[in-house]
Amino acid sequence: MTDTLTVQPELIRAKPEPERSVKRRSKGRAYPIFRVLMLTLTVVLFVAPLVWMVMASLKTNVDIYDPGKTFAFTPTLDNYINVLSRNNYFTFIFNSFWVALWSTIFSLILGVPAAYAMSRFTMHRSAMVVLMARIIPGVSLLVPWYFIFANLKMVGGFGVLILSHMFVALPLIVYIMISYFDSMPLELEEQAQVDGLTPIGAFLRISLPLSAPGLATAGILSFIFSWNNFMFALVLSGANTKTLPVAIFNFVSYASIDWGSLMSAAVVVTVPIMVIALFTQKYIVSGLTAGATKG
Repeated sequence: MTDTLTVQPELIRAKPEPERSVKRRSKGRAYPIFRVLMLTLTVVLFVAPLVWMVMASLKTNVDIYDPGKTFAFTPTLDNYINVLSRNNYFTFIFNSFWVALWSTIFSLILGVPAAYAMSRFTMHRSAMVVLMARIIPGVSLLVPWYFIFANLKMVGGFGVLILSHMFVALPLIVYIMISYFDSMPLELEEQAQVDGLTPIGAFLRISLPLSAPGLATAGILSFIFSWNNFMFALVLSGANTKTLPVAIFNFVSYASIDWGSLMSAAVVVTVPIMVIALFTQKYIVSGLTAGATKG
C-alpha cells in the first residue's frame, strides 16, 4: 500500500488546457486592448487639430513657424483683438446667425408639412426626389443660381443667402421628419379625428407636438450646416452680408497667410457650434434614434 501511495502522485499529471479555450482567452484579452487603441486613435485624430488650432490662435506668426515653440510659448491675445476689434467680426457673426436662423425657420415651415404628407400618403417618389436633391452637389447649381439671382438684382442680399442655404436645409429636414412621422402610430390621429378634429387639426395638435424631438434634431442640424456653409456665401454674398466662413478667407492672401488671425477666427467660428452641440446632443441623439428604431 505504501508503494502505491508514493507512486500515484508522481503518475498524476495535470491535463493540458484545450486549445480552443486558450484561443478564446487570448481573443477575449485582445478585444479590450484593440478597442482602447481604436478609441484613443479616433480621439487623437479629432482632438489634435482642435488643440493645434487653439494653441496657434494664441501665438504670433513667428512662434507658429518655430517647431521649438510647439508647446512652450508665451500666449498672446493680439490675434483675437485683431479679429474681433479691427476686422469687425461681430458683424460677420451677426450675418451668419441671421442667415442660419431664418433659413432654418423657413425650411422647417416648408419641410415639416411636406414630410408629413409624404409619410402619411406614402409618396415614395417625392421622397426619392428630396433625397436626390440632398445628394446633388451644390456647386453644380452655383452658376445657374448666380445668373438667375443676378438678373433679379438679388445677389449680395440676405434673401439670396437664405434661399441658397434652404437648398441644403430643406431636404435634410424633410428626410429626417419623414422617418420620424413614419414611426408615429396612425391610430392617434384617427382617434383625434373621431373626436372631432380635422386632419389638419390632428396634425397640429397631435402629430406636431409628439414630433418635438425630431423637430429639434432637424432644426439644430440645419442651423449647424447653414452656419458652416462657405460655398454659397462666397459667390452670392456682398460686402455687407458676408458670413463668418467667407470672412475667414480674407486672412489668406496671394503672398502670405496670417496664421494667427486665421486660427483665432476659426476658433470664433467653431466655439458657438461646439457649445450648441454640447448642450443639445441629447436632443439630436434622441431624435435620430427615435426615427430610426421606431420606423
